[in-house]
Amino acid sequence: MKYYAGEYDVAVIGAGHAGCEAALAAARLGMKTLIFSISLEAVANMPCNPHIGGSSKGHLVREIDALGGEMGKNIDKTMIQIKMLNTSKGPAVHSLRAQADRKKYQAEMKHTLERQENLDIKQAEIVDIKVEDGKVKCIETAVGAIYNVKTVILATGTYLKSTIYIGEFSQDSGPDGVFPANKLSECLQNLGINLLRFKTGTPARINKKTIDFSKMEVQKGDTEVVPFSFEDELKDFKQVDCYLTYTNEKTHKIIRDNLDRSPLYTGVITGTGPRYCPSIEDKVVRFSDKPRHQAFVEPVGLDTDEMYIAGLSSSLPEDVQIALYRTIPGLENAEFTRPAYSIEYDCINPLDLKLSLEYKTIDGLFFAGQINGTSGYEEAACQGLIAGINAVQKIKGEKPVILDRTDGYIGVLIDDIVTKGTNEPYRMMTSRAEYRLLLRQDNADLRLTEIGYRVGLITEERYQKFLNKKKNIEEEIKRLKKTIVKPTKKVNEFLQKQGTTPLSTGSKLSELLKRTEITYNSLKEIDENMPELSLQEKEEVEIQLKYEGYIKLQEEQVKKFKKMEKKLIPEDIDYEKISGISLEGKQKLSKLKPLSIGQASRISGVSPADISVLLVYLQTKNK
Repeated sequence: MKYYAGEYDVAVIGAGHAGCEAALAAARLGMKTLIFSISLEAVANMPCNPHIGGSSKGHLVREIDALGGEMGKNIDKTMIQIKMLNTSKGPAVHSLRAQADRKKYQAEMKHTLERQENLDIKQAEIVDIKVEDGKVKCIETAVGAIYNVKTVILATGTYLKSTIYIGEFSQDSGPDGVFPANKLSECLQNLGINLLRFKTGTPARINKKTIDFSKMEVQKGDTEVVPFSFEDELKDFKQVDCYLTYTNEKTHKIIRDNLDRSPLYTGVITGTGPRYCPSIEDKVVRFSDKPRHQAFVEPVGLDTDEMYIAGLSSSLPEDVQIALYRTIPGLENAEFTRPAYSIEYDCINPLDLKLSLEYKTIDGLFFAGQINGTSGYEEAACQGLIAGINAVQKIKGEKPVILDRTDGYIGVLIDDIVTKGTNEPYRMMTSRAEYRLLLRQDNADLRLTEIGYRVGLITEERYQKFLNKKKNIEEEIKRLKKTIVKPTKKVNEFLQKQGTTPLSTGSKLSELLKRTEITYNSLKEIDENMPELSLQEKEEVEIQLKYEGYIKLQEEQVKKFKKMEKKLIPEDIDYEKISGISLEGKQKLSKLKPLSIGQASRISGVSPADISVLLVYLQTKNK
């Protein structure tokens, strides 16, 4: 029996990492918001590795925080180990990665949702979305509750018609045995939404007492803890150890001998898997020349003895998994608590979305997270934040917040999936960002806090602290560029001690800092007027001066990019009437409806010649 259950501004379907950010953003911006989860035990669940960040993903978390999102704060509260990755390389690729206490992360995020003003949380399966005159009208739960809504954000993760595979065994199920959402796929198809089939997977969990860690390499966290959130202070806590071990030829032989039992190789699984996070059987087949593959052994939490074996995801039968795991040093007596599995699920084609993450032909319907063909908690969370912001902007009748490729990794991710699409689960990588020297994790607040404040997610208090930090950095850079030190005995002894050439004439402190051997902190020996700055401020001063030349070159590239992005394309343009554009170009441009010449130039199948014709056409029309 159906019944009317209430009215909301924003309804979020799914309470994973995308859904949590979307709901919190909408509620904090004053909208009456409702979030649904098939199981409230699955709120902010980490069905794969319980860690946040990593190469390029740490950038996304920092950007989420700078805009006023929650993920960075939540991992800072619940981390059990943290590392800054890639420190042997330049600052563009430095990235934080933290191991989380899985249950605490979930509980803390769920409690944050529960305490949030303007936000209601419900356990229910959504089975229908009603659309009238091309606009979202209401949603319906499996038990018949009907909610009138102004906007809907779909953040269903891997739950849409999901199926778990362990060798010959399969079962309709979401991650961790939670019910799948089987009826919503049919609803989306009835709305004319095209669905794709993707797959992902997760390794086995093993009981800690059955592992011999003496045969593994210890992986310790950093001694100096850097938090994810720009608002959080450095904290000292006892970090747990992680471990590294390797597969070997015995492991690989077991895998090769049992490929006929893997649903990946028998054709049972039809969904496309992630290229950059393949199963162990994929690695052994595709990289047959490699004698071994890494396996990281990482704790799931402080109050459990379950250990996560990163790098060994698989869809092989459980008996084969046990056999191959037990060939690995330290895992000879391993006892599974949970076997590895693959999961296949429905998702949409992100080419059908606007850059705001709103569906092109349905007013008020937004999509965020793995339903958009992406993978990863961080990729999901940043989309959820943007979708939540833009659902509110839609209700207010204001322009959407759109980050471009020069604003942040979030802008790169959304532009990639919406403009280029994806034929596999999309994973963020530093190599995808062409302006990565400007989009560092250390300066995410300098790039995006203004936007978060303008939207309304950054408090006045935080904004004033940010302005003060920005001022301190700018003033210190100016001071270092003006301050000249003479080639005194003290100065030259300092330079020799640092392993660099002494001075013969005066030099600006900024020029000395550009030397590889000199750090900002070391300058204190010869700089009596050095101000008291925070660690973040010192880091920013040093990076901006050391890489000043490279940064200026990239800023010139950004100017050219912005120029093309400002060349807007009218919404009512008819590409079929423009002679000179190729047939494929016309088809792609008509389907994707790019907002600017810059976006049009990034569409696969649109050639530089097509762009030249389009530019001439627009110039002629404007005249």
